Amino acid sequence: MIPTWAADWTPLTHEPTAEEMQALFDKLTYADVAKTIDHSLLRPELDDKFIAENLPLAAEYEVASVTMRPADVVRAAEALRGTSVKVGTVVGFPHGNHLTVTKVFETQQALAQGAREIDMVLLIGALKSGRDHDVQEDIRAVVEVAHGGDAIVKVIFENAYLTDDEKVRACQLSEAAGADFVKTSTGFAPTGATHEDLMLMRANTSRHIEVKAAGGVRTLDALLAVMCLGVTRIGATATKTILEDFKARKAEAGTRTAAGITSGALEQGTY
Repeated sequence: MIPTWAADWTPLTHEPTAEEMQALFDKLTYADVAKTIDHSLLRPELDDKFIAENLPLAAEYEVASVTMRPADVVRAAEALRGTSVKVGTVVGFPHGNHLTVTKVFETQQALAQGAREIDMVLLIGALKSGRDHDVQEDIRAVVEVAHGGDAIVKVIFENAYLTDDEKVRACQLSEAAGADFVKTSTGFAPTGATHEDLMLMRANTSRHIEVKAAGGVRTLDALLAVMCLGVTRIGATATKTILEDFKARKAEAGTRTAAGITSGALEQGTY
């Protein structure tokens, strides 16, 4: 479901200006920003201690979800039970060229273990070869299983390897297959989310299909910029930094507003 802030915001089709980013910032609540973040715990070298420290962090900051390696789904579901944070995981990751039956099995296992968000990589080689039917049916198979288990599906394109035409076709195929999101990348390719790609993806999907940016969104300003373009989720490892910055800026803005009101009242002799 499209967030309220996004339903009321017209995605930009150009690079956002500082003024446009500030205008969006002024409208946003903490929950709007926190629920844009999928806290990513996918790097292969992450040990048990790191995972154990980051699951409470996700709960503390009330993000949208955690994106876990498949082997970590059970512990995430246990740690986040009773919170508003969803457990997500990856399917066909990171290259996408798994058999569809394997992706379906991965999805079934993830659902059984408590995942409710599935980030799947499409068949990159098939897309580049023009086998669009195969790509669409691969996505559809995962979507049917996921939706049957009350989970959403985000389709990862891995844009670093695609032409603009292939990105547009990936948008169309994902939507036709019933996916909930289109997503730029895994975070493990040569490049991640670019503004050009995000504008292209937003322009080539219906409004009810959401866009996720992954790879490179590490600051509040970077997040605000992609939100201006219509992005409603990001994959992030700098979750704490982003959200603490948001809280600090909102507090500073509130202080300035209060100071302005007080100053005006003093000038008018009404304080």
